[in-house]
Amino acid sequence: MGGGDLFDHRAVMDSDFSGASRSDQNFEFAFNSSNFSDRVLRIEIMAEPPGSKSEGEGAAADGEWARHPKRKRDEIKKDIGDDSQSNDSTWSMECSHVLRVKSIYISSAILAAKSPFFYKLFSNGMRESDQRHATLRISASEEAALMELLSFMYSGKLSTTSPTHLLDVLMAADKFEVASCMRHCSQVLRSLPMTTESALVYLELPSSVSMASAVQSLTDAAKEFLANYYRDITKFQDEVMNLPLAGIEAILSSNDLQMASEDAVYDFVLKWARAQYPKLEERRQILGSRLIRLVRFPHMTCRKLRKVLTCNDLDHELASKAVSEALFFKVDAMHRQHALPTDEPTCRQFVERAYKYRPLKVVEFERPHPQCIVYLDLKREECAKLFPSGRVYSQAFHLGGQGFFLSAHCNLDQQSSFHCFGLFLGMQEKGSISFTVDYEFAARTRPSGEFVSKYKGYYTFTGGKAVGYRNLFAIPWTSFMADNSLFFINGILHLRAELTIKQPSAP
Repeated sequence: MGGGDLFDHRAVMDSDFSGASRSDQNFEFAFNSSNFSDRVLRIEIMAEPPGSKSEGEGAAADGEWARHPKRKRDEIKKDIGDDSQSNDSTWSMECSHVLRVKSIYISSAILAAKSPFFYKLFSNGMRESDQRHATLRISASEEAALMELLSFMYSGKLSTTSPTHLLDVLMAADKFEVASCMRHCSQVLRSLPMTTESALVYLELPSSVSMASAVQSLTDAAKEFLANYYRDITKFQDEVMNLPLAGIEAILSSNDLQMASEDAVYDFVLKWARAQYPKLEERRQILGSRLIRLVRFPHMTCRKLRKVLTCNDLDHELASKAVSEALFFKVDAMHRQHALPTDEPTCRQFVERAYKYRPLKVVEFERPHPQCIVYLDLKREECAKLFPSGRVYSQAFHLGGQGFFLSAHCNLDQQSSFHCFGLFLGMQEKGSISFTVDYEFAARTRPSGEFVSKYKGYYTFTGGKAVGYRNLFAIPWTSFMADNSLFFINGILHLRAELTIKQPSAP
């Protein structure tokens, strides 16, 4: 034959490399049939390297294979060839003992149409008519998966639904670049019940970049499962502390993570990293390259951001950059925070999670008296969920060294005649110190959009005490929630509390 390729590369690309699927292309009748084949594939099954799992055990049974990188494809190429080169010593695997040899009849056109790997094998170095044999060398644990893969390339079907066997076939499909089989395995695996163990195995699949799209739906489903299952980390503290890095990344990427605050997320990340990576240098590398980008610094309190700057676990330059960006966001948040896209990974750090306690914006002053101005925003749907007797708490803020919080309620008015919206201010710490605090509650009001004062007063706090108003707006709940309510601006209720400490005193 001439020097050109045996196959029309454009025709091949149009069939399977491009991801197209043709359900009517079933060549099952031709598999391992001498009548419909033009090549013989000689498969040399090699003994497993010392210490590896035997064929009967199944390397994927407990996910061990997922923790070891697969051989690079250029290494795999050393294990293929035609009969004229089969004795080349440079092809020997780590363990060169051949357990057995299996020969099957193949159609080079069918295999090449399904796999760039086989396309290259048959079009490079096998152009002469007398070169009818090709040799593959595989480990014993790969034999069943390879035979299943070859059968799939003819029929488009698999004979197994076992997760362990499907994973083995998926690995073989990745190794031999059969994208259609990778997609099929991924779809079947995704249809099976997901568990924490299986989700972690899927996330640790050593797929090459070129084939990543074929298993994207499976890895996305695994991430979603872990994020939903561990949505409330506090319920699984010991279990989560033992999860591998891939699992932690999936959980921290979620917008629905139900932590008390982003401060708590940051504390958890440090706690997990210290437990999993005791060596400081290794811990810094993992935090810097994998985890810190998942912490949403713009939603952390300024009090905690100060501690970030002095944290020895973090690279100082990286920590300074994260804190600076967070502070810039806080300054400009009132104008652009709600307009940020929520579906872009690069903007994830700016998206507010489903915190158990509502985030606040806090402005602090030290002179002439300790003072802070606290902003609490509640969405209309959050307020609607409070009816008939619910309450929502803010994250903590600090004034004069003491922790305070705001809480919004749906409650009955003083005469218990109708429901109404209430706002309260509480002090966290219990102790002997008391504070006399001047406070003022205000809300943005239409049409001006300016804050309008609702109540002023002062109160001497001791730990655990609270003060507030059962009917902040002096109207029934139905009027507060009405479509023409004066207090919702673009679906947001904007509340403000000003606190000033005039007199800390002994009990």
